[in-house]
Amino acid sequence: MVDSLVRLRRLRHSTGWIFGTMLFSACLSLLASFVLSYDAIKLAADPSAALSCNINAVISCGTVGASWQAHLFGFPNAFLGLVAEPVVITIAVASLGGTRFPRWFMLAAQIVYTLGVIFAYWLFYQSMFVIGALCPWCLLVTVSTTLVWSTLTRVNIQDNNLYLPPRTHETWKGYIDADFDVIVVVIWILILVLGTILKYGGQLFA
Repeated sequence: MVDSLVRLRRLRHSTGWIFGTMLFSACLSLLASFVLSYDAIKLAADPSAALSCNINAVISCGTVGASWQAHLFGFPNAFLGLVAEPVVITIAVASLGGTRFPRWFMLAAQIVYTLGVIFAYWLFYQSMFVIGALCPWCLLVTVSTTLVWSTLTRVNIQDNNLYLPPRTHETWKGYIDADFDVIVVVIWILILVLGTILKYGGQLFA
């Protein structure tokens, strides 16, 4: 039993697991961005188009896609994912192959992706409390970008790419060595799921 736990912990801290998780999550986000981009083009051609994920009054990609929040910069937000996720996929694949990027590059990636996560959660908030409808593909983006951000942050703390003071770096490194980051991410995703259920309840399945 103890040996199994030790092997599991070694796997969890291995390069393959960390960058594999990043790669898988980024691919999910890219897939969702492709679907959302296609739907955005479809809605632009026909605002009344019936999308495959228009399930009910709450689960409705069409309602979300037609909102101004979905085109905040003058074009569909999903186009940003088509640009950003391939970069993350490249980082993950190259790192799995043994490549190590310069600290400045990884710091820049952390800053840009952090802004992306903030934007994803702003859209999640808008969808939940302003628009009043949920898009399954958007929810997938929220979860997958959270996973990408957490793995990217883990790597950057581990390799000290964030230029943290020595004492702060050692403290944070101790947290990730103890898998506190995993616990926080799991609890956070559970909160998102529970919050969505509490907000809409039976309307999700009506």
